Amino acid sequence: MTDQTFHFTLGPVQGFVAQARRTRDFWAGSFLLSWLAGAAMQAVTQQGGKIDFPTPDKTYLDWLTGAKSGADGPRQGCIPNRFKAVQCKVPDNFQPEYVEQTVRAAWAALAEAVWQRDLQPHHPHTETRAIWERQIKGFWEISWALGSGNSLLDQRKNRRSHLPPIESGVKCSMMAGWQELSGAAHPGDRQLEQFWTPIRNRYPSDFADQEQLCAIAFIKRRFVAAFATLRAPMSDARWTLHGWPLKGQMPSTLDLAAAHWVERLSNAEPLQTAIDALVATSPQLGRSDRGLGLLRCVREHTNQQLAQLHSSALFAHVLENQGICPDRTAVKAVKQLIKEQQHGEPSPFYAILLMDGDSLGKLLQSDLNAPPKISQALNAFTACVPELVDQHHGFLIYAGGDDVLALLPLDDALGCAAAIRVAYLAAFKQAFGKDGCSTISAAVTFAHVKIPLTRVLRDSHHLLDNLAKEATGRDALAVRVLKPSGEALQWARPWECAINPAQSGQLVIERLAQDFAVQERAAGERTFSGKFFYRIRERFQFINPPKDQPDVEPVFDQAQAVSLLAVDYLASGVNDGRRNTLTLAEAERLITPLLDQCRPVKRELHDDQPMFTKSQRFDPDGALLVRFLAQKGVETR
Repeated sequence: MTDQTFHFTLGPVQGFVAQARRTRDFWAGSFLLSWLAGAAMQAVTQQGGKIDFPTPDKTYLDWLTGAKSGADGPRQGCIPNRFKAVQCKVPDNFQPEYVEQTVRAAWAALAEAVWQRDLQPHHPHTETRAIWERQIKGFWEISWALGSGNSLLDQRKNRRSHLPPIESGVKCSMMAGWQELSGAAHPGDRQLEQFWTPIRNRYPSDFADQEQLCAIAFIKRRFVAAFATLRAPMSDARWTLHGWPLKGQMPSTLDLAAAHWVERLSNAEPLQTAIDALVATSPQLGRSDRGLGLLRCVREHTNQQLAQLHSSALFAHVLENQGICPDRTAVKAVKQLIKEQQHGEPSPFYAILLMDGDSLGKLLQSDLNAPPKISQALNAFTACVPELVDQHHGFLIYAGGDDVLALLPLDDALGCAAAIRVAYLAAFKQAFGKDGCSTISAAVTFAHVKIPLTRVLRDSHHLLDNLAKEATGRDALAVRVLKPSGEALQWARPWECAINPAQSGQLVIERLAQDFAVQERAAGERTFSGKFFYRIRERFQFINPPKDQPDVEPVFDQAQAVSLLAVDYLASGVNDGRRNTLTLAEAERLITPLLDQCRPVKRELHDDQPMFTKSQRFDPDGALLVRFLAQKGVETR
């Protein structure tokens, strides 16, 4: 054995995963990245190397090498794209180039399987094949280093030896900057439609009108059909890379937004009948792929017919689009049945949850025994994440190492993030025998279903890195609400200041939303109207010290600010129609924790102990988040 360490990374991660038009594209990018990283790990172990961080998932590698069979192979990615074979565990004859060759061979084999199945029989002409080969060979950036230094891989990546191919012609609808496959010179070229119309007709559920894809995006969209029979013998003939049966069915963003509304339907049959009639006259609407049935609240419902409901037909922006739904009589029937439901209309918002461990690199270098303990903790953590996401009615995209990526209904995202944090802390406590070894930060983006998915994913990473970690000090939660008009609000808080231990770990902001909604309903409102919150920015400008004078004491102290806002809350009409009027003291009890959640907090470490510094100013976005959660994103006045 040699003293050298093998470091490996595969990218571009964001360029492959985050560029997505559908939730299925999002999942596919994450899954394939994990599969290719698994191939790299297997190439290390085939040479006698031992990967100590992160420890490979043996079950996943068994499926990858064909040691497992059946219909229940891994569906989510669980292998990080970056790893290292720990010191003294790489044999003297180790060949780093073989690892890179394995990854490229795996990608080429999958690409060829998709080409032979979907394109060769119908588009064998030279130009498309040339585009295909150029893009397949030129996409992945693989970096590796062999040596004893921990910074070797970063130094290697800084050399930037990877040069993506030059792309001309019409660009891909999904992957920015890459040429679509027809080879058309400009958007109006007849060649574009001649190429893509037959593909859309053959696979109507996979390709939308006016959608044209590059080779990388085409593989993301269609690889599931070819994956089950994929067999790729490696160059040394010692092992064969395998695929396995996968289900391409995914919940859409509309499924996620509608899930709990559908769950509460008391009699779904009339609505189902009306939607079926609408779908029959609306070819552009397409057919339901039963993605609702993947979400626990619908999957375990006593009425199994709910899983077949076409969630797209539940939202006003779809029904009002005459290009999608031309039969206005059928639309009117659906809208009337939605209106008759006692729980109002569906919320048009869903959530993306992104979580990432804090300062693991520092912990990794703390002592020689840290890597196996961290691997033990991360394996225990990732093993329990799928069930936690499912319990919160979500769909897991990825859980590998210290990273989590999931899609959830609006109601469940914050609770899911808190539960995953508890599991993360428990896993590290178990491995290290003490608290506080590692923490995890989270970003929750509540996005309107009309916003392109790629934009939401990009914003989620910025929210996690810039707000939860950098600005708030890590071990924090950051939340953003994105509406079609733009960002509506953003709010962040260290976990210790966001959770009330007396409420079974529930977030204070969630409990406040419930409490304020209860007061509105007691006043005779069918839904939360939040009249008090519409003027909250104006009120905070009156209470706050000047922005350009941060050291100036506020005009009102905390108690005075509470009293002022409590009076304003009572004056907003909350007592109109109430049998038991809300008193000033009761209003103050509501306002006190609300104001606390509106004061930004920065977490800082002093001698490895967290200290929390509160701002003198009140940020209205905390109160606006309470209103958003209470309204469930449905605006009412």
